[in-house]
Amino acid sequence: MRLLLDLMCGGLRAYLRMCNHDTAYAGDRGLEADDDLLAVARDEDRTVVTRGVALAARADESILLESRDVEAQLAELDDAGVDLTLADDPAFCGRCNGPLESVDPSASTPEYAPDPSDLESWVCRDCGQYFWQGSHWDRVAETLSRVGDADGAQ
Repeated sequence: MRLLLDLMCGGLRAYLRMCNHDTAYAGDRGLEADDDLLAVARDEDRTVVTRGVALAARADESILLESRDVEAQLAELDDAGVDLTLADDPAFCGRCNGPLESVDPSASTPEYAPDPSDLESWVCRDCGQYFWQGSHWDRVAETLSRVGDADGAQ
């Protein structure tokens, strides 16, 4: 999905990007006014994700969230039909939403990143951030599992 999160939903960015949703965030783009956010959503064919009732009503496509809690917001997205499955081969940077590419196993990486010959890694072509399936990935997977479990219990 191509999503545009308003300022009230920024905590969802990394989760949605790790599930391979092309996820723009209003705060990253300096979009504060609803009219500006709606123009970007229309121009880029994005579904607006918001807690604002008036904004959701004005958007061509929107998902209205009620909760302020990120995990509860994820459950609401799941209920709305957004696929919250972690991507085996991530496509979007968790930091900037830029495109990711696989790091060659023989490439050198920054000190903070694992050796790509030991662990599959990706690098953002826009901001240069490196990603791999480490402890953060595991924490996100646990959170998404709880969301899925709660959905199944209803």
